[in-house]
Amino acid sequence: MTQTGIPFIFMRGGTSRGPYLRRNDLPEDLDTLSEVLITMVGSGHALNIDGIGGGAAVTTKVAMLSPSDDDWADVDYFFAQVSVEDRLVDYKPTCGNILSGVGPAALEMGIVAPDGERSTVKIRAVNTEARVIATVETPGGVVSYAGDTAIDGVPGTSAPIGLQFQDVVGGVTGAFLPTGNPVDEVRGISVTCMDVAMPLVIARAEAFGLTGYESAAELDENRAFFAEMEAVRLEAGRLMGMGDVAKSVTPKFGILAPARSGGTVAARYFMPWKTHPSMAVTGAQCLASCVLAPGTVADGLAALSNEAPATITLEHASGMIDVIADYENGTQGFQLRSAGLVRTARKLAEGTVFVPGEIWAGN
Repeated sequence: MTQTGIPFIFMRGGTSRGPYLRRNDLPEDLDTLSEVLITMVGSGHALNIDGIGGGAAVTTKVAMLSPSDDDWADVDYFFAQVSVEDRLVDYKPTCGNILSGVGPAALEMGIVAPDGERSTVKIRAVNTEARVIATVETPGGVVSYAGDTAIDGVPGTSAPIGLQFQDVVGGVTGAFLPTGNPVDEVRGISVTCMDVAMPLVIARAEAFGLTGYESAAELDENRAFFAEMEAVRLEAGRLMGMGDVAKSVTPKFGILAPARSGGTVAARYFMPWKTHPSMAVTGAQCLASCVLAPGTVADGLAALSNEAPATITLEHASGMIDVIADYENGTQGFQLRSAGLVRTARKLAEGTVFVPGEIWAGN
């Protein structure tokens, strides 16, 4: 049988990479869609040798875009995390790094028209209902990828993409603190279970006998730590009302330690079965909120000014990332109004990606 061709743009978004596709160029049925994405990426092989994945969780991500029917948004962004080897697709989370490329991709695809030298794209993250305003450089009405902005984890510099995240609290579980507690004891480990942009289980590095300054490679080699962390994550997922999360990438996991390079705190983020080589945009918002909120496992790790908005600088495995959090600590407790970050993206290729016709014959 012949193969089915699907138009795509291949982009780096932040510190992740993957295909950006139109949602209406793909199967509507999620089971068929999953088979298409698994085949497209090449999941089931460590190198994704029969697909366009890159053999790492940050390079097996997919963005699916469509004009939004929401009165506020310009474009709907539907995210899929495809596993490297297990032939699984998770539609529960969103991805802030891949979201960095949604504005440029929507402009490139003609879903949104450029508006002057700098275009604003309003994005609805379908997976979590978060709303994000992206500001993209469009001199002469054309997306520009050239600029002087550097982000740790990506070589070189590119044009800045401003991201302002709104409505990110409780997107998956419905609550800022899904267990109702700022700290829970899980298998003898003190953790904060928090849902801001991404549901996350957060602990201090020292609780696992770590410094919090280990490299991603050092952490990945520490299988005893990963086994203990996964056991804590599974139990915490149940406490968060997420059920059995053994085959889900959420909740993710993060560890914190005192800063040592001029940031606010040191942080490591897990995807969850490998260490993130840098830091997820969604995870960064949740970790920053944990630092700012009183009574969490982050209490006492950093000296805070109590000013709002606050810039929280996370020292991660590849450098640093800043989160500008607009929040208040009042009679209603901690409330995050919005979180802002600056990322970059670059179009790497565009054309047609193919899947066997027996997987899907097309619309």
